[in-house]
Amino acid sequence: MVPLRQTAALDDWTRKGEQLAAWLIGPGRLSGDAVALTSGFAEQLTAIGVPLHRLRIAMRVDNPLLTAWGIIWVPETAAELFTISQALRESPAYFGSPSQHVMETGTSVRWRLDQIKPGDHAVLHELASAGFTDYLAVPIAFGNGIIQPAMFATRHDSGFDESHIALIKSLSVPLSAALEAIAMRRSTASLLATFLGEEPAARVQAGAIHRGDIVETEAAILLTDMRGFTPLSLTLPPSQLLATLGLYFEAVADAVRAEGGDVLKFLGDGVLSIFQLGEDDRAAACAAAVRAVSRAIAVARAESLPPFVAALHAGSVMYGNIGSLDRLDFTVVGPAVNMVSRLEVIAKASGETVVCSEAFASALPDTWPRSIGRFELKGLDGEHDVFAIAAEQGHRA
Repeated sequence: MVPLRQTAALDDWTRKGEQLAAWLIGPGRLSGDAVALTSGFAEQLTAIGVPLHRLRIAMRVDNPLLTAWGIIWVPETAAELFTISQALRESPAYFGSPSQHVMETGTSVRWRLDQIKPGDHAVLHELASAGFTDYLAVPIAFGNGIIQPAMFATRHDSGFDESHIALIKSLSVPLSAALEAIAMRRSTASLLATFLGEEPAARVQAGAIHRGDIVETEAAILLTDMRGFTPLSLTLPPSQLLATLGLYFEAVADAVRAEGGDVLKFLGDGVLSIFQLGEDDRAAACAAAVRAVSRAIAVARAESLPPFVAALHAGSVMYGNIGSLDRLDFTVVGPAVNMVSRLEVIAKASGETVVCSEAFASALPDTWPRSIGRFELKGLDGEHDVFAIAAEQGHRA
């Protein structure tokens, strides 16, 4: 027979657990904020007597560069977001870790950190060295079958007692329910940004999902195009061709993002990017586009990639959804896009690496652009002044 006092204590823990579960799937979930949810959950656990001194939750994300993101909470500071690179998933930091155990078995695992052995995983030794005495990792399971770890640690001399362990395990399902919607939104945002670019992804998430949802904006437009791609495609094995193309795309995309631009399209062997023009920063946006080109060219040369040309223009573009009723594309269209595509042809024909329009050149310092003459551009009336920019100009600025 269970003593009355022990029964009352168990009932109290049950009631507290039910209250915390209700908070997780109610106000916590509706906050839509992973940091606020994690902080609130950890603080409520400590408030009811769980000696929690560290909570770390990791969640997978659909992103080519990252494998996961998450939140880490300690009582001394505010909770913070962190990210985990794809490379870490292939390193010793993952193999044999509590995270791997939880993700691959879907079960909880506990270590008394004051009793670990020399062969135990490095993360356990790191926690023990930091003064933690007990460690519990529980599965956070989502409806799509993904399982991720939530990891609890304490510095209490006697660690977690069995009632703490039972309570934490009982809350793994409501914690999963609270985090799933938040994690799915973040994963969707990451996936959209991967395929559409940051700005288009934000517009789609904000509701611009119908054909004709288009806004007009001022932008500096950059179009790069690899030289000699057709001969390469005929001589290189497919795997090597795609690897080369990928490195070229990476060089351009990284440079564009580093300067505040947004990559919109990979067009065969071309990359279409934009830099938003504000009311007072036309010159700054155009200079950023030139620096991006210089960065990309420097990387391509350092890695012995095939050379490419770049065309730059600034003007009004229509930005949004085009396509059929059941297949849409979020992109930039308009005369400015036509102009930059014609300039790319001039770059290849003239032997120049970087060319720009008069509208773009007028926003740059006088010493940057160099006139290479007037040209007829297919589909555009009259002749147009075209300028060249030294490939290293952005580095000298």
